[in-house]
Amino acid sequence: MTNARDVPLWRPDPQTAARSQIAAFQRIVEQQTGQRFASYADFHRWSVDARPAFWKGVWSTCDIVASRQPTTILTDDRFLHARWFTGARLNFAENLLLRRDDHPALISYLETGERRELSYAQLADATARLAAWMRACGISPGDRVAAWLPNIPETIIAMLATASIGAIFSSCSPDFGASGALDRFGQIEPALLIACDGYYYNGKRIDIRDKVNAVAREVASIRNTVWMPVLGELRAGDTSLADLLRGNGPAPEHRFEQLPFDHPLYIVYSSGTTGKPKCIVHGAGGSLLQHLKEQRLHLDLSADDTLFFFTTAGWMMWNWLASALAIGGTLILYDGSPFHPSPAALFDLAVRERVTVFGISAKYLQSVENHGVKPRQTHDLSRVRMLISTGSTLPPEGFRYVYRDISESVHLVSMSGGTDLLSCFILGNPTLPVYAGELQCAGLGMAVAIYDEAGRPVRNTRGELVCTHPFPSAPIGFWRDEDNARYRAAYFERFDGVWAHGDFAQTTPNDGFIIHGRSDAVLNPGGVRIGTAEIYRQVETFPDVLEAVCIGQEWENDTRVILFLVLREGARLTAELEQAIRGRIREHASPRHVPAVILTVPDIPRTMSGKIAEIAVRESVHGRPVKNTSALANPEALQYFVGRL
Repeated sequence: MTNARDVPLWRPDPQTAARSQIAAFQRIVEQQTGQRFASYADFHRWSVDARPAFWKGVWSTCDIVASRQPTTILTDDRFLHARWFTGARLNFAENLLLRRDDHPALISYLETGERRELSYAQLADATARLAAWMRACGISPGDRVAAWLPNIPETIIAMLATASIGAIFSSCSPDFGASGALDRFGQIEPALLIACDGYYYNGKRIDIRDKVNAVAREVASIRNTVWMPVLGELRAGDTSLADLLRGNGPAPEHRFEQLPFDHPLYIVYSSGTTGKPKCIVHGAGGSLLQHLKEQRLHLDLSADDTLFFFTTAGWMMWNWLASALAIGGTLILYDGSPFHPSPAALFDLAVRERVTVFGISAKYLQSVENHGVKPRQTHDLSRVRMLISTGSTLPPEGFRYVYRDISESVHLVSMSGGTDLLSCFILGNPTLPVYAGELQCAGLGMAVAIYDEAGRPVRNTRGELVCTHPFPSAPIGFWRDEDNARYRAAYFERFDGVWAHGDFAQTTPNDGFIIHGRSDAVLNPGGVRIGTAEIYRQVETFPDVLEAVCIGQEWENDTRVILFLVLREGARLTAELEQAIRGRIREHASPRHVPAVILTVPDIPRTMSGKIAEIAVRESVHGRPVKNTSALANPEALQYFVGRL
């Protein structure tokens, strides 16, 4: 009898798969090497074993523009020692601004419905103006530029202007509190702060001028503050970003500083729920090369695509989205609540703008399903060829919701990576089938494996997600970590010389992957390691459960599993519902997974990027202080867990 899990939810059309960019790239490699790859697994194995040849091929295939070609592809095959594409000189922004015509580059929406459109020519013009102004203010290579902005065109322009100069760009979204922004920008000492006066969310106008001014006063390095008038609330004497971008007369000529491959481009931040966030520095060449590999080869993006991804400027998917300008298609930006004015707002946007690649979070899919949204019945999504989900684990039920209620023909890509690498370890492939609950494949060139606790590779069983060899988008370091002590402690102490990513995962017989949750949130009742996502998959099948958080509580020299639920309005945790939840977990996971205690709460704390803050909940339950509540989007939710047990 065939297991339902072995039956694909989607298969690629053979002719379309053969025309894909990844198939074309494989054919080029086969011609050049004289090898023949019988499967993607074989091709992936070659890409890992022959890393210099593979990444050199990506450089050529993705048409990287450089004033000087590399002399050596990889100098050392050890993390912390690896140097990629030495001798090359390039500019990140130049590669994103190759197109200069009237084709739409950015289409931007606020939740108010305000729509703006910028062509590639207009984007290049605005970038040149801002870069010239920044240079006149003394911004030079290596300086930091901080952006406290919504997901609007001006944020991308600010990044491009910064990268044109060779300065380092760092951003957070306007919903960050003053302490959260200070924890980030205070560490990197920016010379320039570009901030908005406020933003719109869920029908509200939210003015942030006072908190911006408070942070600007605290960070002594900030020489200038430039304001973007989203609400139109600038004060006398404020420097307006909108005015700078309009300028007077023709735009100045572009000057793209030609810099080494590993010249710093971005500083991004860990979630910071266990202390001040880590400031992770990413290089220009590695970010560009990795993003284009993922977007062109794994997602088959082209200049004909219209790409939407729901993100804020405080999440690494914003950086990933911006890189797609190098492909020459159209990016759709949205800022505001994804449920305003209705739960189907983003699907309305997809239809209106004829989106072809639609990106959201797993949490969003769960929420719209809970709201009863069934776009397949109400929206013409025939142009959407791919739906991308990331941010957290998408359970099998989420896969089935997509194919049942959104589109039966869409290629669903569940991706997993993170801020640490500014990209993905595991993602999609237009030539492979999609199975419920499984991420399709490891990324080309990424030496992904699963290790047991002794550091031995295992297959089809749970363990630690690791990467055994360097890759170009690994951080070039942490800020102010000259001896790499914090960098080493973050990834390489668990297994010597091997990147331990912090995910509890497993491979599958389909050569896919399942992510069971974060390793630091793994439950350990009776010495058996359990991923929290394994419990969430079962619990969230109940219509009355909106979301859940599961932690391990220290109890009588062991650990017991505690499950907290947020229920639909009007629903109650009856004895019958509790029994049904326990029964499903026991049957579909294991008796070890069954929680000792089930309780309800009105809300669950989340990070700014929307991930459940399991560690913060665990610390609250144990009566221990949460070290950095400013990293949480809703720190007030912690009160519901203190003293409950």
